[in-house]
Amino acid sequence: MNTKKVVSNIVRFVVYALVILFFAWAIKNQYFDYMFSQSKTFLHLLKQHLQLVLVSSLLALVVAVPTGILITRKKFRRAEWIVSNTVNFGQTIPSLAVLALMISILGIGFKTAIFALFIYSLLPIYRNTVAGIDSIDENLIDAARGMGMKPYQILFRIELPNAAYSILAGIRTAVVLNIGTAALAYVVGGGGLGVWIFTGIQLFDNGYLISGAIPVTILAILVDLLLRLVERLVVPKGTKQTLEM
Repeated sequence: MNTKKVVSNIVRFVVYALVILFFAWAIKNQYFDYMFSQSKTFLHLLKQHLQLVLVSSLLALVVAVPTGILITRKKFRRAEWIVSNTVNFGQTIPSLAVLALMISILGIGFKTAIFALFIYSLLPIYRNTVAGIDSIDENLIDAARGMGMKPYQILFRIELPNAAYSILAGIRTAVVLNIGTAALAYVVGGGGLGVWIFTGIQLFDNGYLISGAIPVTILAILVDLLLRLVERLVVPKGTKQTLEM
């Protein structure tokens, strides 16, 4: 145990040191200046990025969770193979290919970017919803039936509370991935911080590149921490401990 702790502390120290050195290097070379000298543009791009992530993630949540619940019902179990493979197929298509395909249908702009991000957010949420519900002990559900609970009562009082940890983990994964992928919205004129990232690449300007990329990274970390906090507040402690074991 002591060896593991020592190695863990060393790795943590090295990572922190590299992060500090990176920020020191970036500040020394004034690579963050665009965030302040063009603050209005930066805030506008940040707002667009947040809108892309929020709208696409909410749409994925509204579609994936009910679909996952529906597939776990006995009447629809036969459709699980088709639905699961369809969602998996959508995830395997390269993001740029999805964007290019949707340009011919939705044109260039916000809607195309939203659709592509929506497709990439479905799989983690859907898969974790199904896995979470399927992992519930059948004896627990049988006991609920024996107590006279109706199907909808079993769903909301037994299945969803016990599957909440898995579902929220899927949502957290989808949103964090979404934040990074949203940078590609620039390719179809969807806006977001990807505008500065790709501008920096095209102009070989590290200032634009870092001023766009670092906020995306920080945003992903902050959202992950926020969703972890929500997870702690929503998921019953006993359920979480059981799943982690």
